[in-house]
Amino acid sequence: MARMHTRRRGSSGSDKPVADDPPEWSDIDADAIEERVVELAEQGHEPSQIGMKLRDEGVKGTPIPDVKLATDKKVTTILEEHNAKPELPEDLRNLMERAIRLRRHVDENGQDMQNKRALQNTESKIRRLASYYRGDELDEDFTYSFEVAVELLEAEEA
Repeated sequence: MARMHTRRRGSSGSDKPVADDPPEWSDIDADAIEERVVELAEQGHEPSQIGMKLRDEGVKGTPIPDVKLATDKKVTTILEEHNAKPELPEDLRNLMERAIRLRRHVDENGQDMQNKRALQNTESKIRRLASYYRGDELDEDFTYSFEVAVELLEAEEA
């Protein structure tokens, strides 16, 4: 698949190995994994960071290569069940943080055309993602603007 804002090809990566059940050496109880996921979320980790921590550190010293195989649930589903889900989806939040950083940089450095373009591309991605999440994760009448992004991220941190 091509990249969104260039004429170059996309990067191809390796696929995850096909597996229907977790490896034998990773025999941790699903409840223990869920407890660890909620614990990491309460410490302020995002779902992708939780997956990496479980892969690297594991539960009780045993690594968890794939949470979905071990528990039959995704990390975000586990967080939803325990009311620990973040207010904004992780990808949208990261793009908003980037847009805020870029906007502040462009305000200080008006001559920086590359970052003006990067800001336009980032805000375009945010609008595209917002239309995807509108109604489910976001309010039905949500529209992106710099001020709205700042308010959302400040409210989330408070």
